Formats: sequence, C-alpha cells, structure tokens
Amino acid sequence: MTIGFNARSAWAIYVREVSRAWRTVFGTIISPVITTCLYFIVFGAAIGNRMSDVGGVDYGAFIVPGLLLLTLLSESTSNGSFGIYMPRFTGAIYELLSAPVSVAETLVGFVGAAVTKSLIIAGIILATATLFVDYHIAHPVLAFFYIVLVASAFSLFGFILGLWADGFEKLQMVPLLVLTPLTFLGGTFYSIDMLAEPWRTVALFNPIVYLVSGLRWTFFEQSDVSIGVAFSLTMAFLAVCIVAISLIFRTGWRLRD
Repeated sequence: MTIGFNARSAWAIYVREVSRAWRTVFGTIISPVITTCLYFIVFGAAIGNRMSDVGGVDYGAFIVPGLLLLTLLSESTSNGSFGIYMPRFTGAIYELLSAPVSVAETLVGFVGAAVTKSLIIAGIILATATLFVDYHIAHPVLAFFYIVLVASAFSLFGFILGLWADGFEKLQMVPLLVLTPLTFLGGTFYSIDMLAEPWRTVALFNPIVYLVSGLRWTFFEQSDVSIGVAFSLTMAFLAVCIVAISLIFRTGWRLRD
C-alpha cells in the first residue's frame, strides 16, 4: 500500500461497495426496516397506548431514538465487517494489498460505503416512524451529525471485526451476542431513571446507554447522562478504532492469513 491519498482510488472502492448493497437490497436495506417497523407496531402503537409519558414525551416518540440506534449499531457493524471480510474470504484482499492504495483510501472507501448504507436505513426508519408516532427533532443538525458519528465509529468497529473473523460464525458473534443485548439493556425502550438501585448504577457501565442518551437528547433535549459525556465517549471510541486499524495495516495482522 502507498502513502498519501488518492480520491479516485477511494471513490472506486466506495462505488463498488455501495453498488453491492443494491444487489442485495432486501437483506441490506429492506429487512432491517421491516424489523424496525415491527418494533414500532408492538412497542409504539400497541404497548405505547398503555404507557404514560416519559419525562413529558409520549412513549411512542420516546423510543424512536432508541430504535433508530438499535438498527444503526447493528447495520453499521455488519456493513463494515462484511465489506472487508468478503475480499479476505474470496482472496481479493491480495489484489487490494498489492495495489497502489493507501490505508486512508481503503478506509474511506469501505467505511464510507458502510456509513452511507447505514444513513439510508436511518433516513427510511425516521420517515417510517412518522406513520406510527408523532415526534419532532429539537436539534436536527446535531442529530444528523451524531448519527453520522455513531455510524462511522461502528462501521470502523465492524471493519476490525471483519479483519479479525476467520469464519461467518465469528462475523456474527459480536453483533448478536454483545451489541444487541447491550442495546436492549441500554435504555432503548426505557429511561434508566426508571430502574431501581443497584440496577441504575449497573446500567451506567453499559456504553450503549451513553449512545442512546446522546441521540435522545438531540430529539427531546432530555437524556439519562450528559450530552457532553455521550459525544466525548463516541469520539474516543472512533479514535480508538482508527488507531487499531492503522496498527493492523502497519503490522499486516490477519490481512495475509
């Protein structure tokens, strides 16, 4: 790989990865949207009518940021991991490693495509949510920036998983056994203030709580933790992922296995 940045190389990787999403549009885009719609029907429409307001916000609207983040984390991680895993699985990774393409170009191409696909899904989910609940976004620009930030961080995290995994089982292990349970326990459907001690304190050790709280604040100006803390932790996670990927490409770990 080369040093520097060639926008044409990054664009070529990006276009190829985005076009792959349209070839598998049902699994990549339609399926997660349908799943989220079912959550809105069950929790927003059915259960929400029997729930009181949460902090002055209608329950159906209250869960919109949490459901959006639930899908965003899963899809960003999956898109990022499959994007780099498939070249490793097919052997095309060797062509990439021998080509005059830098690490930065590779990341912009693969991770940029994963983020784009996640943002498309996020936009569809937000539009679909209006069919089930009445909600508003207090800070739309900040919400968009935060969604992009989270999608970028977990697409990078997925990229690392795609390099680490040596089989499809490992590729699905972390999203299914770690991310999904943490997201369900991270305040997606409730405020952690509703929990009794010691569970309220235990919940603060769940990093997803801070992500959900950060996005929920941009919607309703209320959250379980400080918005500054949520943004700082997300930025820190993004930086750690970038450093980890740089070390992986520098050492060649798992790239030539």
